[in-house]
Amino acid sequence: MESRVAAAVEKKKNGYNCAQAIACTYCDLAGMDEETMYQMTQAFGAGFGNMQGTCGAISGACAIIGLINSKQGHNKGKTMQDARQIMNEFYNHNHSVICKELKGIETGTMLRGCDDCVKDAAEFLEQILNA
Repeated sequence: MESRVAAAVEKKKNGYNCAQAIACTYCDLAGMDEETMYQMTQAFGAGFGNMQGTCGAISGACAIIGLINSKQGHNKGKTMQDARQIMNEFYNHNHSVICKELKGIETGTMLRGCDDCVKDAAEFLEQILNA
């Protein structure tokens, strides 16, 4: 598969939230149209809307993994394993998976901006998709 990382970042720059940017970039692989995916992941952005939850880019990547694995007949265990891999890679790279921590809301020190979170999540998703 040709990398779609830049396309995901471009979607983020054009008004998609972090979850939508990832999920809509890869939705065709999951057999879903972009409009439905966009609507479905609307509440996943900004750490589930309050910055206290998991980064939307990770949520979007995990949504795609779940849909693709289900479509391919994989069991729930494979999806959980893949989601853990994305979360672990993201954490190891950025030292957090929580939106407000990544944005430095309480500390004043940003660990990672949204465009870069989208880039990272897309790269980690593609590692799994290309395995």
